[in-house]
Amino acid sequence: MADNVESKKSEVAGILQAIARHINCLSENNRITKKKALESIRKETLGKKPAVDPEILQGVFESVVKPLLKCFADNVERCRELAIDIVSDFVDVVPCPEACLPYLMPTVVQRLGNQEIVESSEELRLSLVCLLVKITNITKKKLGPYLDDLVNVLQRTIVDPFPDVRRESCKCTCLIARFIPEHFHMQSESLIKPLSICISHQHAKVRTQCILTIGDVLQFGSHKPMDQVISHLAQRLFDQSPQVRMAVTDVVGGWLLDFVDRYSFHHKLIPLLLSSQTDELPDIQNKAFKLWDEIGAKYAQENEEELKDQLDFGKMVDLPLGETTRPNLGCRTLMFRNLSKILPGLLNDLTDWTTSNRIMSAKLLRMLLLNSEDHTTQHMEKLLSGMYRACGDEEREVVQQILLSAEIVGFFVDPEIYWKLVNPTVRSAQSPGVLMTLAGLIRGSKPETLQPQLMSVCQALVDPEVCRNEQTSYQVELLSCIQAILATSKEQCSEVSLQLFTTLVTLLALARDDDLKTRIREGITSLAKIQGMEDNSALYRAHTRQVLDSLKGNYEQWTNFSVERPIFDALLTESGVLVSELLTDIIPVIRVNLHPDKDPELRLKFFSLLSRLVMKAGESEGARLKFGDFSLVVVKEMIVPNCVWHGGRTATAIRTTAISCLWALLQSGLLTAEQVSSVIGELQTQLTSLLEDGSRSTRLITCRVIQRILALCGSTFDPDRLHTMYMELLKRMDDSSNEIRIAVAKTFETFFKCFPEDYDKGLYKAHLETLYRGLLIHLDDPDSNIQQAVLDVLKQAAPLHPHLLLEEVEMVRHKHRSFLFCDELIQHVKTLTG
Repeated sequence: MADNVESKKSEVAGILQAIARHINCLSENNRITKKKALESIRKETLGKKPAVDPEILQGVFESVVKPLLKCFADNVERCRELAIDIVSDFVDVVPCPEACLPYLMPTVVQRLGNQEIVESSEELRLSLVCLLVKITNITKKKLGPYLDDLVNVLQRTIVDPFPDVRRESCKCTCLIARFIPEHFHMQSESLIKPLSICISHQHAKVRTQCILTIGDVLQFGSHKPMDQVISHLAQRLFDQSPQVRMAVTDVVGGWLLDFVDRYSFHHKLIPLLLSSQTDELPDIQNKAFKLWDEIGAKYAQENEEELKDQLDFGKMVDLPLGETTRPNLGCRTLMFRNLSKILPGLLNDLTDWTTSNRIMSAKLLRMLLLNSEDHTTQHMEKLLSGMYRACGDEEREVVQQILLSAEIVGFFVDPEIYWKLVNPTVRSAQSPGVLMTLAGLIRGSKPETLQPQLMSVCQALVDPEVCRNEQTSYQVELLSCIQAILATSKEQCSEVSLQLFTTLVTLLALARDDDLKTRIREGITSLAKIQGMEDNSALYRAHTRQVLDSLKGNYEQWTNFSVERPIFDALLTESGVLVSELLTDIIPVIRVNLHPDKDPELRLKFFSLLSRLVMKAGESEGARLKFGDFSLVVVKEMIVPNCVWHGGRTATAIRTTAISCLWALLQSGLLTAEQVSSVIGELQTQLTSLLEDGSRSTRLITCRVIQRILALCGSTFDPDRLHTMYMELLKRMDDSSNEIRIAVAKTFETFFKCFPEDYDKGLYKAHLETLYRGLLIHLDDPDSNIQQAVLDVLKQAAPLHPHLLLEEVEMVRHKHRSFLFCDELIQHVKTLTG
C-alpha cells in the first residue's frame, strides 16, 4: 500500500513538473501566454488521455488551485473564464473538493461579495455562482465554516442585474438552507431583504425560484421574518405567470404542513392557500385543494384527542348548491379557530382601492365561508356589514362573488339568526347593497328553515318605508329579494301572497325602466303560477280590493307627489276588466282627486287613468253595464266641472283631457241616450264654450263629442236646443284648422238627421235660412275638400226645406268662383222637389 501511495505521489510530481512552466507563465503580463498556459494546464491534467486517476488529480489540484484562483482576478476576461472552468471541472472529479475551500471562498467573496460589483462580466458572475452551487451540492455539511462568506456573496448576487445570476443564487441559497440548517438559521434573516427585492423581478423564472427560496429560508432558518415575506407572497398571487402562482401555493402549503411554528401563523397563511383555490388555472386550484386537504388531515391527526368525538360521531351535512366536496374536519376546525383573526382584515380588503385586491378578497371570502359552515354564525354582524358595502362595488365580479358568499351564509346559518340582524337594516338603511345581500341569503336558505321567518321578511319588504323607494338600483334589488323568495319558498308563498303582490305592484308603479317593468310583471306571473292560478287576473282578483283599502286611508290629501297615486294608477291599469267589480271603491277616490280645487297636475294624471279605465270597460258587455251606473257621476262631477275655462297651459291641458274622457265614454258605449238627455243642459253649455277653446285638440274633440251626442240622441232633441247648437257650429266653419272644419261638416251631417218629422218648417224658416246661407258661403271655399264636405252636408239638409234651399243656392250661384258645386246641388234639390 505504501508503494501505491509513493507511486501516486510520483505521478503527481510528474504532472506538476510537466505543467510547472505553464504555472509560471500565469504570472506573465502577456494575455496570449496566460491563455495558452491555462489551456495547457487543462490538457495536461483534466484533458489527458487516458484519464488521470481522481486521487492523483486531487494532489495536482491542491498544488495548482492557488495560481488558478489568482487568475480569477485577471484583467483578461478569457483568462478568468478559463480559470473558473478549470477549477469547476476539478471540483467535479476530485474526491475531496472541500480542500480548496479555504482558498476558493475568499477569492469568490473578493469577486462577488463587495458592495460594488468587481466581476464586470455577467457570464463570469454566473459561472462563479454556478461553481458555488456545485461545491454546495458536493460538500454539503462541510460548507458550514464558510457560511458567513457564502451569505455575504449571496446577499449581493441575489439582486444581481443578470437574471440568471439571481436564479442560480436562489438555488444556492436553497441548498445551503437544506444542507446546514443548524448553521443557516443564524444568518438566514440577512437574506430576506435581497429576496424581497428579487421577488418582483420582471422575469417569471426568477420570481418563481425566489419564492421557492423564501420557502426554504424560513423553513430551515429563522422564523421571525415570516411577517415580512407574507405580504410579498400575497402580492404574487396576482402574478400573471401561472408558475409563480404555483410556487406560492407550494411554499405556503409546505409551511402549513411542516413549518415548525405553523400554529402561530395559521391565520396568516391559510388565506394565501385558500386564495389559490380560486385561481383561474385548474392545476393551481387542484394543487391548493389537495394541500389544504392534507393540512386538515394532519391537523386532525395532531389534535386527535381533542377532536375525537367529532371524528367518531360527526354528523353528515348537506352541501350548498354547486359544491361537491366537504372540507375535512381538520380544515373546518382550523377555519373555526382562525376565522376571527382572518375576517377583519379580509373585510377591510373588500373596500381596497385596487380592483384586483377586491376581487381576490371576495373570492377568498367564499372559500372561508365554505370551510366555516355554521361557525360563521358568531361573526354575522361584522360579516353582513362588510357584505353590504361590497355589494355596492362598481366591479361586477366582486358583487357576484359576494352574492355567492351570501348564499353560502344563508345555507349554513339559520334564517332566524341572520334575519334578526338584517331586518332593522333593511328598514333603516334604504340601501341596494342590503337588499342584494338579503336576496343572496334567501336564495341560499333551505325552504323549511326559511318558512318560520317568511311572513316577517315579507312584512318588512312591503313596509312603505322599504318598498316605495324610487331609486332604480334599489328597485332592482327589491325585486331580486322577491324573486329569491319565490324561488326558495315556492308553494309556501301562498301565505304571504298579499305582501308579495303589494310589493310587486308598488314596484311596478314606481319603476321607470321598461326592462324592469317587464321583469316585475314576470314576477307577478310567477306568484300566480306558484299558487296554481290560471293567469294574473286571478291574482289581481284575490288581492286588488285589499290593496285598494290600504291606499284609501288618506286619498283626500293626495297631491301630485303622493306615492299612493301611481300605485293606485298601476293597480287599476293592470287589473283590466276586474276594475268594473270595484267601481264602488274606485269612483269616490277618482271623484275627490278630480275636484277643480285639486292640483292641476294631479287632475291630469287622474283623467288619464279614468280614460284608460273607460276604454277598458268598453271591451266587455258586463263591464259596460257595471260602469254605466257610474257614467252620470263621471260626467256631472268629474268631467263638466273640469271643462270650465281657466287661464294657463295646465288648465288648457285639463280641459283637453276632460273632453277626451267624455269622448272615451261615448265611444265605449257607456252613456245611454237617456243619461245624455238628463245632463244635456249642463253639457251643452260647456261644449259651446269648448268649441271656442284656444287648444286646437280641444276644439276638434269637442266637435266629435257633439257629433256622437247628436247620433246618440237623434230626434229626441228639442228644436230650440238644435237651433242654439247650429249657431256655434257655424262659427267653427271659420276655424283656422281645416281638420276641425271638416269635423264640423261631419257633425252637421249628423245634426240634420236629428230634426223631428213634425218639425214646423214654416215657423222656423228663419233658422233654416240662416243655416243654408251660412253653409253656402263655404261651398265656395278655396279648399276642395271643404267644398266637398259642405256639399255633402247640404245634400243631407235639403229634405228639410228643398224649395228654400233651391232659392238660396240660385241667389248666390253667380257669386261663386266655380258653378260646379252649386249646379250639382241644384240638380240634387230638383230631384227632391219633383
